[in-house]
Amino acid sequence: MTKTVNHWIGGKTVEGASGDWGPVTDPATGAITTRVALASAEEVATAVARAKEAFTTWGTSSLAQRTSILFRYRALLDSHREEIAALITAEHGKVHSDALGEVARGLEIVELACGITTQLKGELSTQVSSRVDVAAIRQPLGVVAGITPFNFPAMVPMWMFPLAIACGNTFVLKPSEKDPSASMLLAELASEAGLPDGVLNVVHGDKVAVEALLTHPDVAAVSFVGSTPIARSIHTTASAHGKRVQALGGAKNHMLVLPDADLDAAADAAVSAAYGSAGERCMAISAVVAVGAIGDALVEKIRERAEKIVIGPGTDPASEMGPLITKAHRDKVASYVTGAAAQGAEVVLDGTGHTVPGYEEGHWIGISLLDKVSTDSDAYRDEIFGPVLCVLRAETYEEGVALINASPFGNGTAVFTRDGGAARRFQLEVQAGMVGVNVPIPVPVGYHSFGGWKDSLFGDHHIYGNDGVHFYTRGKVVTTRWPDPSEPHGGVDLGFPRND
Repeated sequence: MTKTVNHWIGGKTVEGASGDWGPVTDPATGAITTRVALASAEEVATAVARAKEAFTTWGTSSLAQRTSILFRYRALLDSHREEIAALITAEHGKVHSDALGEVARGLEIVELACGITTQLKGELSTQVSSRVDVAAIRQPLGVVAGITPFNFPAMVPMWMFPLAIACGNTFVLKPSEKDPSASMLLAELASEAGLPDGVLNVVHGDKVAVEALLTHPDVAAVSFVGSTPIARSIHTTASAHGKRVQALGGAKNHMLVLPDADLDAAADAAVSAAYGSAGERCMAISAVVAVGAIGDALVEKIRERAEKIVIGPGTDPASEMGPLITKAHRDKVASYVTGAAAQGAEVVLDGTGHTVPGYEEGHWIGISLLDKVSTDSDAYRDEIFGPVLCVLRAETYEEGVALINASPFGNGTAVFTRDGGAARRFQLEVQAGMVGVNVPIPVPVGYHSFGGWKDSLFGDHHIYGNDGVHFYTRGKVVTTRWPDPSEPHGGVDLGFPRND
């Protein structure tokens, strides 16, 4: 029997009223398991109205009240890790261990939100002039919205709403309609933790719901994670409607391997970073730049490791990589591999014909490895978002860095070397927002901010960390003067205030 996923508005499940529904499939079998309600503009407006109403009290609530709820929420999330991970596997397809890792990384931001009391401390300067003090404070924005992608249906929402509500905002989440169930459980657990009705709302939908959030006059800010074309459009539309925007786009993350690197460690890292989560993550390494004469040896080590990866359903403990999210996405990823040889690449591994016995209708694709890829090929220029690793060759460090910096993307990058001086130079010269030194996926911990450069980020703020707090609040400076009780009234002074 097909499950139905409705909306979460005002602290309760609200049945979809638009009459539009989207299918949710089990990627391992290809079967439709769920139907999800697709919100109309009117339903989005209802969620925003509930959030606006809740803000009248939540926005002025004490920090003690907010953090006590968040501490209870953190405990509930911890006790429901397995349940959340199972929903991720069922609808996204990633293996169970990877799903559990996603929940753990989301919990980091909930923990950051639990400590919001120190993040919201203001500044005070006393006696800037005679009996005059100046204070800087931060206040919430109001109703804020989050639009999140399919590849991390629990983690990315948790990168947004816990910090936003800790800062005193109310939140409307529009998760991916491809895997919506995890977001509903997150909302239900928040309510169980004591979050007041309307502070967190979840509306499912497609372009109609997104457009309604971007243009609604009561939405003060929008957070987005997705592809670069959509991120650019989100930023343009929401900014035009006077909203604060952080729109994280796509990536083509490079790993520079220098001649002195430990090739076994570099190969291990490349395989993990390229093929983990079936390559469906914006911090995946999708391009390895081999410098000097090490290219052939490195490619061979990557091939040896990649061929041993066990591909199967996420519910099988033996599986190391699961299927892709949809058949359409699987076919798109495969097209880059089938067309690679004609564009000059050497196809070392071709995973396009992979199937899993007993799950023939699933969205399967195997491991693909392309060597000697040119920078003008489709496989290099586009964000493939699948288990396809491109290897490029460079003669020198300078050539390799120039290649990386020429990319329009600037999300994450890594260098593998034993030379501290080379690593230091790389981290200063490379044009990317997140850099790893012998670390292939340099996703910052929760108290540092996540975000890229160039076409990987539209807006001025990175997500979570200090940038996240600043994004979800706005500054106010208050200048006060209280006359001393013994001071006689001195009359009106028409001059500019003096700093004496």
